[in-house]
Amino acid sequence: MQIGDLAPDFTLLDHEGHEQRLTTLLEGGPVVLFFYPAAMTKGCTKESCHFRDLASEFVDLGAQRIGISMDAVERQSQFADHNGLDYPLLADVRGVVAAQYGVKRSLDFLKVRRTTFVIGRDRRIIEMVSSEMNMDVHADRALAALRPGAA
Repeated sequence: MQIGDLAPDFTLLDHEGHEQRLTTLLEGGPVVLFFYPAAMTKGCTKESCHFRDLASEFVDLGAQRIGISMDAVERQSQFADHNGLDYPLLADVRGVVAAQYGVKRSLDFLKVRRTTFVIGRDRRIIEMVSSEMNMDVHADRALAALRPGAA
């Protein structure tokens, strides 16, 4: 996937067991879709909580935060509840969506490459962020890409 590409559409269950479809979500504004390796781990908790802590900035820009990993719905629910996450966490249990976005690893241990996609209402990818070590850069760069004059 590259900037300007059409983001693959998908439907997955969120941490509350509700179906979420990308094209439906985009009706409400841009989507910041961030893939993380595993719920309830140190790095993924730090990244997810940074997205949580910047909620008002995303709201001000009309953007929605969506986390996604290969964890089951129950694990995602536990993760959301434990950390007070105020946005959907999607369960891509078989890694189908991760494969479509080119972030699925061949090894099961890490499962996906930590990658964030900022997706415009037209389903075009506006920005991609890939960093395994800097957990804050994902939300920070997503916000920068959404601000007026970015591009």
